[in-house]
Amino acid sequence: MRFWAKITKILHLRKRTKPPINLDIELYQQLAPFRLPIIITILMMMIGTLGYIIIDNFSLMDAIYQTGITFTTVGFGEQGELSNAGKLFTIALIILGFGAFSFSIGILVDVLNRGDLSRLLRERSMLYKVARLKNHFVICHHNHYTIQLTQQFRENHIPFVVVDPSENLESEAKKYNYPYYIQEEPHTEVALIKTFLSSAKGIITLSENIADNIALIASARLYEKEIKRKRAYIIITNASTKSDIEKLKKLGADSVISPTKLMAQRISAISQRPEMENILEEFLYKKDTPLDIEEVKVPSYSWLIFKKLKLAKLKESVNVDIIGLRDAKGKFLPMPDKDTIIVQDSKLLLIGASANIKSAKKIIRKKEMPKELQYV
Repeated sequence: MRFWAKITKILHLRKRTKPPINLDIELYQQLAPFRLPIIITILMMMIGTLGYIIIDNFSLMDAIYQTGITFTTVGFGEQGELSNAGKLFTIALIILGFGAFSFSIGILVDVLNRGDLSRLLRERSMLYKVARLKNHFVICHHNHYTIQLTQQFRENHIPFVVVDPSENLESEAKKYNYPYYIQEEPHTEVALIKTFLSSAKGIITLSENIADNIALIASARLYEKEIKRKRAYIIITNASTKSDIEKLKKLGADSVISPTKLMAQRISAISQRPEMENILEEFLYKKDTPLDIEEVKVPSYSWLIFKKLKLAKLKESVNVDIIGLRDAKGKFLPMPDKDTIIVQDSKLLLIGASANIKSAKKIIRKKEMPKELQYV
């Protein structure tokens, strides 16, 4: 066992992750009609074998072979001299075999025409694919917002699962290149399990009906407590009015986006500074850009707590600039002075290359001052 464990580790092999919910019972129900044809086939083979042994003294293998070619009406020829009784028995076996095959084909065609079996097999395959995801987003409700969002996620290699109750979700998923999708009512427990929410990073619900978004937020937060998740889900949703935005935030949404407000802000910004129209798309929203911006929380154990900003030396060490600081009360200070004190639960707004920001986050999250900073 140890030897095999080492081999799998060296070859980066791992066990196939099983989904938390399977469709074995549903598949068994679809395959249940095939039991009778299988039983009839086995009985016919047994009766035919015994018949040839008793009537014409065939050996066991010759009797099995003669029954097989007779029952299937292949007609390869007789394995031995048949008596008149044997010939009559063969005719009866051919007729019964033809009837059994016709009956079996009728059942097969009926099951395939219903389409439930093929649908279950595809869904089962999809559940196994979803079960392999880690830190993905569950995007609820398929609409024009989802189409645009999933396109951005694919470009930035962010894993996601789309869940929607629509019967034509499969065709829509193929049309808009959704790699993973689940056809269920998003707020139900079955949907939360099938989307492997226990391993997800968060939920994005983009329904135009606020009731759907409320149901999703409540279900996600309850599920979060039920599985005793250590890290809270990131929940992002949308709303059209200010009152709806406040209501959704009180219910547990981390971020509520107003499409109309965003459009108004964008148009206002463009009207005042037309030359800045594409700056965000060019540097922040596209993949593989030389510039990134991120707000990083300073943990309570960080060596930077109650230290001045200049001691971080992020510009000198990893070429990252601190362009903003948000204190524990949420007050934002743009372009903070180097002598500004970093307090507990502060957030630093960093700008620089993506790789450099990752290095800066490691420095910020260390418990002790990195030795390399002493020489910067």
